[in-house]
Amino acid sequence: MPDSTTRRTRAVRQPLERPVPLRQAVTDVISDMIINGELQPGEHLVEQELAAQLGVSRQPVREALQRLHAEGWVDLRPALGAFVHSPTPKEADELLGARTLLEAESARLAAVNATPETVEQLWKLQATGEQAVAKDDEAGMVAANAALHQHILTMSGNKIMAELIGMVDRRVRWYYRPIARARGKEAWDEHRELIETIASGNGRRAGELMRKHTERTRKIYEQRAASPE
Repeated sequence: MPDSTTRRTRAVRQPLERPVPLRQAVTDVISDMIINGELQPGEHLVEQELAAQLGVSRQPVREALQRLHAEGWVDLRPALGAFVHSPTPKEADELLGARTLLEAESARLAAVNATPETVEQLWKLQATGEQAVAKDDEAGMVAANAALHQHILTMSGNKIMAELIGMVDRRVRWYYRPIARARGKEAWDEHRELIETIASGNGRRAGELMRKHTERTRKIYEQRAASPE
């Protein structure tokens, strides 16, 4: 019998592949439907209808709605059911205010850490966004905007900041979608100036431009909320 202190050398194995649980997949799909406007604020969410639409049983839908309620995407009303949450002005102001602080710092760090390769990627994302504006493609604008801001965050190299922004990113996309057209070309002109500044390595100026950029988005959201169509 081998000595208990002896340790056998074992071959390194490939990590086990663990499929995403069905309830998580359903949660992700429903939240995406909320973000892209397929499900509107205040809309009644009927378990049976969602289950049929997604091709699943009602149980994972029920579990997903509970999770989305905990995360603030869905309101559960006794005896009435589940409804898409309608963001309050206070919620939006707090979230977009936090976003301004975090993204201004990420832009500053991105300028400090910029390389020709990372800046080139920013210009590619800028071109995608401008094409979406030209086509009046709302979904494309939202996606390109999120991708550009995410790349700036990646350039910052700050993992803790990435985790914090990750907590609010999807909700920011949700709030941005209704005003994507209102921001339109102006937002992408601001992006262009920001990229030029990041490429120059001027961190202080990049942080200030990002702060102004996100504050404009915040202001337009507030104006739209105060004067709904």
